[in-house]
Amino acid sequence: MESAWEATKALATGFATTFVHLFRKPITEEYPEYKRTLPVRSRARIILTRDPDGGERCVACYLCSAVCPVSCISMQSAERPDGRRYASWFRINFARCIYCGLCEEACPTSAIQLTPHFETCERDILKLVAEKEDLLVDHQGKDKEYNFYKYAGVVTDVGGKGEHIREDEPVNVRSNLP
Repeated sequence: MESAWEATKALATGFATTFVHLFRKPITEEYPEYKRTLPVRSRARIILTRDPDGGERCVACYLCSAVCPVSCISMQSAERPDGRRYASWFRINFARCIYCGLCEEACPTSAIQLTPHFETCERDILKLVAEKEDLLVDHQGKDKEYNFYKYAGVVTDVGGKGEHIREDEPVNVRSNLP
């Protein structure tokens, strides 16, 4: 008998809540005219940023494509004569992208960054495939001063072994021999 009374009470509470909301004025936001401000950390469209020297930050390490749960990122690596790696082509299929942000977290060079631009609706699905030229921007994004090659320890025109920021001089292996 006690459980029947609890069920009836719960049902009456639900009906009362519905009855109260029945006479309230509806809250409708007209989307294209009124756009809600997004949170600071919202994630949407992906961009490729540049380093402070103006070069591409992407070194085509394939970490972003490996961590992507829907496999929407593909690229091809190449190397310049000065030793810098870059992506000869870079492609993201936004029709498959779930905007999870794992690619941004995996990127060691801060090349991939997610912006709050979320309006990517297209009638033709092939327009949602973005190439490197569409993604590359002329600014540094969130990390204004970071330059991967100044920290990486890779021999390039930025510096040789032991000349990078917070890098020790290379060890002479022959001096360790008896």
